[in-house]
Order: sequence, then structure tokens, then C-alpha cells
Amino acid sequence: MVSSNTSPLIDTFLARLTQEPAVLVRVESTQGSVPREAGTWMAVFADAVVGTIGGGHLEYQALEMARERLRGAPDAGLVRFALGPALGQCCGGVVHLRFERVGAADLPALRARLDTGRLPVALFGGGHVGKALINVLGSLPFAVTWVDSRDEIFPEAVPFNVSCEYSDPVQAAVKDLAPGSRVLIMSFSHAEDLDIVAACLKRQREKSDLPYIGLIGSQTKWATFRHRLQAREFSEDELAHVTCPIGVPGITGKEPEVIAVAVAAQLLQTT
Repeated sequence: MVSSNTSPLIDTFLARLTQEPAVLVRVESTQGSVPREAGTWMAVFADAVVGTIGGGHLEYQALEMARERLRGAPDAGLVRFALGPALGQCCGGVVHLRFERVGAADLPALRARLDTGRLPVALFGGGHVGKALINVLGSLPFAVTWVDSRDEIFPEAVPFNVSCEYSDPVQAAVKDLAPGSRVLIMSFSHAEDLDIVAACLKRQREKSDLPYIGLIGSQTKWATFRHRLQAREFSEDELAHVTCPIGVPGITGKEPEVIAVAVAAQLLQTT
């Protein structure tokens, strides 16, 4: 079960572009405090907008300029906006916007340009917290591989940036994870969790390409795991690479949705 390769936002834009032209407004570069980062975009059609560059008066002026180009005004290319009192925004930074008229002939190039790289995340486990996490991560800039040893737990529909992988034994999937994967471990059994952690630490020892290994559970669970992993000859430095408990500090709720938000926030801190 594999999802679409591009986001619904891109798909919506490109589908409409087959019927009518648009002006693509893209944040080319920024300085100081600004609403959105470089690479952010919106597509302006005659009577619709797909995406956003941050709202406010900046977006209002950009919309007007884009629609002028749709009506035939010459293309000014790159335009500088200072986010000060004159623009009615107090961010204080500078945004350079590129205006580009596009049509159906530009579809292949646009798909490649707009579908920017997403950070890889591997989620092991399809329980209540795992399912809640999928719902949260589905709206964030991650490419998620969702792994479980029970093929039947995967729902029919998953977010566009999630691919489902059945693996038995489950830890066998670790060797094939994308380099740079952030790994979350929350299977249905502590025995599986332990094997996944060990596989991740072995890969980290060999390749050093898993920047985050997170294990759901309490400090008591981690103390038990630490003892068992030491018996498998993992060093203290290697064990220090595991985060347990997971989630940003200060969020104490135990509901799956609350845990999911706290864990997603911690993943965003690793970017």
C-alpha cells in the first residue's frame, strides 16, 4: 500500500493548471523575521488561489500583482518586499518573491520543482498512538514509512506522505530505511521494541545515519531496556543515542492524540 508521491496541494494546483494558466508566486529568499521560508509558494488563478506565502498585506499585494500579470502586465520577475510599516506588517524582515506565469506545458517541471524533499521518518507500530501519529505526521513535512509485523492493522487510506510496510520479523525493515530517518518505536510488544532498538543501534554503529531513535515508554521501561542492551554489548555512548521517554517535555497528557502532538513537535526539533 503506497501513497501518492506528491502532496494534495501540488496535485490540486497541477490539476487546475491543465485547464487554465496561473501565476506561480514563490518565496525566493528572505532576510530577518518573515512569515514563511524560502521555497514556499502559492498559485494564483483568475478566481482562485492554491497555497499561501504567509497571509497579511504581503500576500494581498502579491495576489494583486499576480493577477495583473494574468491580465497581461509584463512579468517583473523578482520583487523585493520590506515587511515594515509601509506594508502594514511589523515582522521587520525582507522577502524576495518571484512571479512566474505558468501553463499546462510546464506541468512536468513544476511537479519536480515544487515537491521538495521531506525528512524521512520510520514509525514502528500500528497501535493507538501510532495511528494518532500518522494523522499528525500526515500534515507535516515528513516522508513516513509505517512498519508493523501485522499487515492487517494498516487502514485502507493513509495520508499522501505515508507508505505502509509489512515486515516479519519487524526489525528486518531497519536495514532498508532511508538514510537520515528519524525512528519511532512503539510496537505491540516489548520484545519487538527491544529488537528494533537493537537493530537501529547496530545500524547506527555501522553507518551513523539515524539522527533520532525514539522509544515510547517510561524511564522504568528504558532502565530495563538499557540493561538488556548492555548485555548485547552496546556501549553507554551508543545507548545515549536513544530517546526514551519521547515527546517534548512539559506535555503530560496520556491520550494518544496528545502524545502524538508532543512526539511530532520533538521530531520537528530535529530538522
